[in-house]
Amino acid sequence: MKELTQRQKEVFAFITGYIKSHSYPPTIREVAEYLSVSVRAAYDHVSALKRKGWIKIGDKRSRTMEVVQSGPEEYAGVVEIPILGVVAAGRPILAEENWDGTIAVHSSFLKKNLQYFALKVRGSSMRDAGILDKDTALIQKQNTAKNGDIVVAVVDEAVTVKRFFKEANRIRLQPENPEFNPIYSQDVRILGKLAYVIRACQ
Repeated sequence: MKELTQRQKEVFAFITGYIKSHSYPPTIREVAEYLSVSVRAAYDHVSALKRKGWIKIGDKRSRTMEVVQSGPEEYAGVVEIPILGVVAAGRPILAEENWDGTIAVHSSFLKKNLQYFALKVRGSSMRDAGILDKDTALIQKQNTAKNGDIVVAVVDEAVTVKRFFKEANRIRLQPENPEFNPIYSQDVRILGKLAYVIRACQ
């Protein structure tokens, strides 16, 4: 089998994850929605996977994609990341860790020896950083942050996603939308740093 590009790995991870979750493959249109591209562009990505021997496609009927099980180690590189509930990109939402399924991510997107989790985004305060309502945020688990990092933080027992800044005697959690005000606190607990944003299908 031929090596995949990063984009093709993302498509392959989506297809394998979709099959695991639904027990049947996605349509080309669903691939397009996931990638936020045209149906034609999604077809080209899927065709490339077929040419390189990573998937099989049946006749012209819908949902005939089949993952080639005898692929190299990168097939096993599709990792299921747990979704642990909702995070606010707006005012903090009171949230506890609630298992809400998993999302398939190719291991090439993950750093070795680090832990990850995912959260569903609600709100629009991080809009200008490209984090939109209903997106899924892939979070690298850590309890520290540098100025300018986009973090998931706990403030007054509520969870939010904001840009982190340490000031003289307080922490500023800065939104990326002028309609929202910063959050200031001396008691902020960092849960992790944003690694990737997975766009919601519209």
